[in-house]
Amino acid sequence: MTTYFTIWHYLSVIVALLLIALGILIAKRQEDQKIILPMIFSIVVIVILIASITLVALDKYTKKVAILDINNHRILTTEKIVYTGIVKNVGNYTIGTVSFEIKLVNNGHATGKVKAGSFYKPSGFLDFFSGGSHVLSQPQTITKKFVVARNLKANQSESFRVIFNYPPYFHNVADFASATAH
Repeated sequence: MTTYFTIWHYLSVIVALLLIALGILIAKRQEDQKIILPMIFSIVVIVILIASITLVALDKYTKKVAILDINNHRILTTEKIVYTGIVKNVGNYTIGTVSFEIKLVNNGHATGKVKAGSFYKPSGFLDFFSGGSHVLSQPQTITKKFVVARNLKANQSESFRVIFNYPPYFHNVADFASATAH
């Protein structure tokens, strides 16, 4: 059972439906029959737009998750990396799914760990004909996303473990971890 809606979400949907019903009643009272249908259409579109913005804002403030005690280690024999940690619901409502996202950046450019030669790669005459060192064909940033918890109740925590392939050409890697609630 996914628990997407909280009591605030249901209240927002009810208010939106009441506004649409009120708008239809007001539109039906118009004397000019030509503007009734465009008026109803405009009211419905505006209320749906406002309701969807409200639902997104409610998600941001009612579903809060934190990552605790995150660790990683590489398995060199299989060229994989393992991330373990704990996700905790720090909000007051149940979260349907918690996603863990990890972003690996090669050479640490994003964290300021830039060494001499990180940006300039010398090339020779033969690289022109052979296609170079294939630096452009290898991604320098990798982002992976995993669902690590489902139906996480308020103040409940759950441990997780994710494994994925580690690019062997990465050196001095900076990693950025985040968790999102849905």
